[in-house]
Amino acid sequence: MPLALAQLQDLRDRISDRLRPWSRSAQFWVRAADIYTSYKVCQLRAGFVKDEDEREAMWEQQHELGAQKMYSLCSELGGLFLKAAQILGKPDLAPMAWVKRLVTLCDKAPATPFDVVRDVVEKQFMKNFDDIFEFFDVEPVGSASIAQVHRARLKLSNTDVAVKVQHPGAEHLMMVDIRNMQAMALFLQKYDINFDLFSATKEMEKQICYEFDFVREASAMERIREFLRITNKKPPVMVPRVIPGMVTREVLVMEFIKGTPIMNLGNEMARRGIDPSGKIAAMAKQKILSDLTLAYGQMILKDGFFHADPHPGNILICKDTEVALLDYGQVKEMPEDLRLAYANLVVAMADDDFLRAEESFRELGIRTWAISDNKLEELFQLSLRMFDTRLPPGVTVMSPFADDSSLTKIGVEV
Repeated sequence: MPLALAQLQDLRDRISDRLRPWSRSAQFWVRAADIYTSYKVCQLRAGFVKDEDEREAMWEQQHELGAQKMYSLCSELGGLFLKAAQILGKPDLAPMAWVKRLVTLCDKAPATPFDVVRDVVEKQFMKNFDDIFEFFDVEPVGSASIAQVHRARLKLSNTDVAVKVQHPGAEHLMMVDIRNMQAMALFLQKYDINFDLFSATKEMEKQICYEFDFVREASAMERIREFLRITNKKPPVMVPRVIPGMVTREVLVMEFIKGTPIMNLGNEMARRGIDPSGKIAAMAKQKILSDLTLAYGQMILKDGFFHADPHPGNILICKDTEVALLDYGQVKEMPEDLRLAYANLVVAMADDDFLRAEESFRELGIRTWAISDNKLEELFQLSLRMFDTRLPPGVTVMSPFADDSSLTKIGVEV
């Protein structure tokens, strides 16, 4: 009888595994359709309202509703949608209501049970778990869409380390998610947005596949760490050191860096008796911003190889406002001609040079077509929204549905 029960349970598990992608896809499309429809209805209703303040209030209410629905979608489905939350949770891409809700999803993926983590580690290193670690914290420090991180201490060296372990089965589900997202992108660019969203999702697919190779990530981490070390007397950001001989495709062991996630910095300051809005806090924030700007400027423009996932969950603030940059699963390499073109675009935006911005777009390989008469001006406005985190005075969000959106006047193919 126990054997029969075991076989029945195995059959149920196999059926469940086969149906899971279909169930996941259905949940995505039901939720995505609800969010999309609610925005289109708001757009229609707003078209009949003449008072600008009333229209703005309608949109703010819609953004609050949309933010809650998107938060539920991303938090409950997890996987790729947690990454989508990281991308959308930026003030230059989404309404502030969305930013405030989605930014809290960093490192909030469901954790893989400890016994599964232990099994993955032992299989990857082909050693007994207790022979590797003197101490291993069962509760993860953070759990993201691809992996979770545990604090531990190595037995032989008595060194505190961070152990990054992949969630089993995450790669397959992410591929299901990306196919659904690509289908949604094709729909949006056909009916609402003159922007090649599909190519952006194809690039996302490529990067996600890279993220499941921790050997590649370790190599990238060491390359950036060494570059920043030899380029500066003191590196502007700290990069964790990879522990030699403790890297496989699914497990990565690195130096443990203690710090406060940047999104919790205000609360940490208040806890220490520092006014988060005072002069001391302002000086600390300026130093943090300067260090991050210098690091990214050097990585992108000097070396052409850079950390490409700087969401708040990957930035730690350590003692004396030192900055640590974590998670090198997403890195990009930019050849010299593209670096020069990007630098040219930055100068064009700083100088309000419309012609130079158009030239830079061509150099970057971004093809555009005009839907309005004043192409140069609209193209320049689009460049600000694509490449500059500052928003124009009085503008709080770039909405693809807005009548004056650059995306309704300039088509973009990347």
